[in-house]
Amino acid sequence: MLATIKIATDDLEIGMFVSALDRPWLETPFRIQGFRIETRAQISGLRDHCAHVFVDTLQSKKNAEVARRVRRSNYQPVPLQHIFYDRQLGSYGDETRFAEEQPRAEAALQTLRNDLGQVYEEVARGGRVNVIRLKKSIEPLIATISRNPDACLWVTRLRQHDESSYQHSLGAAIWALALGRELGLSRQDLRSLALGALLMDIGKLRVDPALLQLRRALSPTEKAQMQAHVAHGLAIVEESGIIVPDVVNMVACHHERHDGSGYPRGLKGDQIPPVARIAGIVDTYAAMTRNRAHATAMSPSHAIRVLYDTRDTGFQAELVEAFIRAVGVYPATTLVELSSGEVGVVVAEYRSQRLKPKVLVLLNPAKQAQAAPTLVDLQNRPLPRGGTAPPLNIVRSLEPGAYGIDLASWALQGALAGA
Repeated sequence: MLATIKIATDDLEIGMFVSALDRPWLETPFRIQGFRIETRAQISGLRDHCAHVFVDTLQSKKNAEVARRVRRSNYQPVPLQHIFYDRQLGSYGDETRFAEEQPRAEAALQTLRNDLGQVYEEVARGGRVNVIRLKKSIEPLIATISRNPDACLWVTRLRQHDESSYQHSLGAAIWALALGRELGLSRQDLRSLALGALLMDIGKLRVDPALLQLRRALSPTEKAQMQAHVAHGLAIVEESGIIVPDVVNMVACHHERHDGSGYPRGLKGDQIPPVARIAGIVDTYAAMTRNRAHATAMSPSHAIRVLYDTRDTGFQAELVEAFIRAVGVYPATTLVELSSGEVGVVVAEYRSQRLKPKVLVLLNPAKQAQAAPTLVDLQNRPLPRGGTAPPLNIVRSLEPGAYGIDLASWALQGALAGA
């Protein structure tokens, strides 16, 4: 075994000896240049500041675990073009600034939210999906996410308090579009992704509402009734005359898992259609970051780490990593504490430097509300006078609602003008 290996910070374990970072030690809170990881808090700190570190295997405990991580590090990823072998992948670039795009994202989301609510109500009464209405409503959303996804992701996060039955599906559609954009899928493919995400849970309209609100573990019978929403969804799609293969596959397979542990058919690996692999990721992320009857919402960064840990078990590694690139290590609206002690919310990221996003500072170092939020650009922030103090950076992410912060209550529009 090599004496020193490069390891992604998401693969770190207690007992590993960190001998070097991917940045100068002085840019981090770690003042000892080389240490053995003893606590989860140290791992969290390393993840907050570094993408990868160098581990001395000779000074590490649990050498078997280190060896396993080395094997994972030597894994050869599957090219995205091989996953989407039947499609032409391209690329997108940011065409607008955050502040310019935000009102367009607001309008697009409001239109789709209203129309989706009407569609769900019609289906709940026994009607069919108004596909023409949904497709028309999807177009502005695709356009805004294609130009600059950060604005739409921000607006979506601020609306997470909406507990409408269809809100989960709306969130999943937005994450699916963000991932599809990152993958370089065509506009036509993005339309199918959005429609499939909006409809993949529509079968829950035929599940007992009381079952959806249970706060305890489900019995085997209840679990079977819940899982039947997939079959119900397929029936609704068929009754509505929807035959787009991607949409049908997303409804049918969004609960299948890479290792075969999903339902209803126990498909695994390449047996799962690529769009359904996307559906599974965004469905899971949307669920983890929302309050549910049986679980409170995770912070966006925590949910990202959970997804990262499911690579090649729950979900295909290459698609998980693409999703993280799409939404970021600190997704928009993540509450963070800075090295100054100030607390803020992530507004937008630089796709080249995920650890140095733009942060809207809300609380001062004493954790008291500032008179007015201040936008701080961690990547382009000038060095302190004399250049002797360490640069400002993120120390840790915080759970939603930390320090009593309710993002929906903050008047942020003026502060966002420079984003």
